[in-house]
Amino acid sequence: TNGIGLFLDCFLGELNFAVSIDNLTVISSEDAKHERIPIQKLKDYLIWREKEFVEKYDAVYYNSGDDRYSGLQAEMQNGNPMLAVINNDLLEWNQKPSHPWILDIDISYDGSHNKGLPDNETYKKLDELENELMLALKDSDGYLNIGRQTADNHRNIYFACKGFRNSSKVTDGILEKYRSEFDGDYELYKDKYWRFFNRFVS
Repeated sequence: TNGIGLFLDCFLGELNFAVSIDNLTVISSEDAKHERIPIQKLKDYLIWREKEFVEKYDAVYYNSGDDRYSGLQAEMQNGNPMLAVINNDLLEWNQKPSHPWILDIDISYDGSHNKGLPDNETYKKLDELENELMLALKDSDGYLNIGRQTADNHRNIYFACKGFRNSSKVTDGILEKYRSEFDGDYELYKDKYWRFFNRFVS
């Protein structure tokens, strides 16, 4: 599997491989249930699939102005509380593949004296940072704020994005602005059906 992944990385190019391939499963030719495509035609096939996808979802935009949010509370395995605020309407949306890139921003703080939760002053600063992100990553531009989770000295802020380039630049800039107050990092990965958020759906 690793060898095939490396081959496709070289054959398609690193960026094209990351953008075009959602997941990869290696099976024997005897187990193949669909028509096989010769490797020399793979690039053309992926271009066609991407074109079909773009034509279907490129003009899809979402206005979250009237959405309902839920406050969730749970207990972590270590006994510390977990708090989350999640956009319910967005998780029920049937056009999720139009925003296939998930941005998970992880901000760490010192919650050692409050069971892993921030104190009031830290809450204010975290909300300030989050508000800056939401002003910079607007739903009208293709960035949907799914919600946030706070627990165990970390605030995670989640966005679903149409693309990945600008969201990473914006996030880098805002995290750098707050570098003196918080350690922050982020992951940006493709999850076309937002499976990562199934844990917030009852």
